[in-house]
Amino acid sequence: MKVYGADAIRAAIGLDELVEPVARAFADFSEGLGEAPITVFAPAGDQGDVHVKSAWMPGRSVFTVKVAAWFAARAAGGLSPSSGFVAVHDATTGDLRALLVDEHHLTDVRTAAAGAVATRLLARPDAATVAVLGTGAQARLQVLAARAVRPIEHVVVWGRRPDAARALREALLAAGPPLTVSVADHPSDAVRRADVIVTATGSRRPILEGAWLRPGQHVTAVGADDDTKAELDPACFHRADVLAVDSRESTPLHAGDLRASGRAPDVELGDLLLGRHPGRTSTSQITVAKLVGLGIQDLAAAETALRLLERETTP
Repeated sequence: MKVYGADAIRAAIGLDELVEPVARAFADFSEGLGEAPITVFAPAGDQGDVHVKSAWMPGRSVFTVKVAAWFAARAAGGLSPSSGFVAVHDATTGDLRALLVDEHHLTDVRTAAAGAVATRLLARPDAATVAVLGTGAQARLQVLAARAVRPIEHVVVWGRRPDAARALREALLAAGPPLTVSVADHPSDAVRRADVIVTATGSRRPILEGAWLRPGQHVTAVGADDDTKAELDPACFHRADVLAVDSRESTPLHAGDLRASGRAPDVELGDLLLGRHPGRTSTSQITVAKLVGLGIQDLAAAETALRLLERETTP
């Protein structure tokens, strides 16, 4: 059994390496292949939660069990609030093959990869401006994900803490190639200027109102990933001409805002990839991708990471 630390994992794999593996995993999942159970609990109440996500898929050499945690106490101590690991098991014997102590990196990049897939499938081809509501690592990565699949030239950032929003602006400006990045005083200001809107917060009440949306926009919502959180108000879901999810079964159970809306999903991302649904059919439609994150994404990320790590350590 090998143990790989976060520094090695970060050096080996990023967003670019995961977009296609995650897309393939979504397509296979929508074909009914494998399972991806989710368990969420909050041992510190709203100050800390733990997501345990596992997955197996036929034909894969490994299965995975991922533990991803977020605790405010870590941030108070000067650390990242996120931590975690992925246990990679041999799919034939069940033996533990590797432990990827990634400190949430694989979760971050596979979530961003899912955002890239959703934006590629649903956003207008000419989308040039992205609004990001949120200021953490995932907010930054989702901007990079949108840029990977659409000709993004402008970014508008909104955050509940103006200093964090300004810090994200500086980080995006430094990422290159050149972008125009501004900070909005109110989320509605950011939303009204955007072609693609990303929500990436841990909010427990909606930060995006459906009344702000205009025809042609696409929303990727990745932050509200358990039943206590909410980023989108019910009108966002009901205004969507196409509402896509990562899992018809899991997303309505674990997304508090989607469940509160009572709106049924139209399609899984995997169904769009398989051509079972046309997705966006006009430039005037509003599309929403509501994602809670699946173990199949962790499986794809762990397989890819382990292959790259083993290649680097092989003499």
